[in-house]
Amino acid sequence: MDRIGSFNHHTASNGFQNSCNRDTEFGANDRRFAFSRQASSMQWQEPSHPPISTNSDELAKPLLSRSMSSINIPPGRYFSSESNNFFGVKDNSGDKLSVLSLAFSILENVRSGNLYMKRLFIMIFLNVLYSTAELATGLLSGRIGLVSDAFHLTFGCGLLTFSLFSIAASRSKPDHVYTYGYKRLEVLAAFTNALFLLFLSFSLAVEALHAYIQDESEHKHYLIVSAVTNLTVNLIGVWFFRNYARINLVYRKAEDMNYHSICLHVLADSIRSAGLILASWFLSLGVQNAEVLCLGLVSVAVFMIVMPLFRATGGVLLQMVPPSIPTSALSKCLRQITSLEDVLEVTQARFWELVPGQIKKGTDNRQTLEFVHGVYHELGILELTVQIEDA
Repeated sequence: MDRIGSFNHHTASNGFQNSCNRDTEFGANDRRFAFSRQASSMQWQEPSHPPISTNSDELAKPLLSRSMSSINIPPGRYFSSESNNFFGVKDNSGDKLSVLSLAFSILENVRSGNLYMKRLFIMIFLNVLYSTAELATGLLSGRIGLVSDAFHLTFGCGLLTFSLFSIAASRSKPDHVYTYGYKRLEVLAAFTNALFLLFLSFSLAVEALHAYIQDESEHKHYLIVSAVTNLTVNLIGVWFFRNYARINLVYRKAEDMNYHSICLHVLADSIRSAGLILASWFLSLGVQNAEVLCLGLVSVAVFMIVMPLFRATGGVLLQMVPPSIPTSALSKCLRQITSLEDVLEVTQARFWELVPGQIKKGTDNRQTLEFVHGVYHELGILELTVQIEDA
């Protein structure tokens, strides 16, 4: 068990105590951080403290017993200045972040953001307009197919909105709550988009099987208008993110994963709409099993284009060894370390990347690392991890 800190209950100088009180903003009689192993159901109660007896047997007992002390940390907002300063919005209400302020801050980030953020916002706006019109048309006309497609588009808009949110949030600096920063939000958004596309591929396969079982003469041809409109909107999105319209990419930053997932999202929707249009056209020509063939091909195509992204994002979130570093090289390094005379065993060697990226070549940080380790070793800190980021 690692010892993070120790407590001394004997004596302390008044000057040090006053200094600590000023630094932590706690009064002299504040008992929030009294040490305890008491049950959690009693952690908010103020323990009673009987007077210390003068009996010699009782004086031999420790002043800080396991049953009498408790960690009394009342619900507070110790990190409110950091955690509520999200997107640069400060919480003036004292309780929670205003939703309206958050919405305005996201719009401000979009306005001051890069070109891709503005394009994504325009694409979300177009999809919301189209899905709302399709839902209203389906409800007024009683067409269940239009209502179902509108809900599918609405769910897709939610995922794209999360991608936009992650882009804006990743610009926030690390704080005392999220000490690694918010860069992995973009990786999480890309993974969510990839998971949605895998579900879309599975649902298209089920729809193709259902079309094979039932009579294809009942195919609703009015959906071709919806498919053409949806294809037009999605092609605009593909053109917006045309630089990421590839299956395999070398991700140099976390935002590359996010932009790639957005491009694949609209590309998969475009393939789906094109498949529905082709199926309707073949059915009008009297081709048998046309819908089954088109939906099956679309399902396979969506699965093939999204799997590399799913593996890459899943590997980052699961803290896999960076794919740019061969495992044989890591094994060779471990063998060289264990061959040293003073090393008995190397245990729990872990290698991962916080976000995808490239290491800048041509720099030597050994002197900086040696200096930092030396400074902290003088303080008694023997295990230290230092991360150097190139500007």
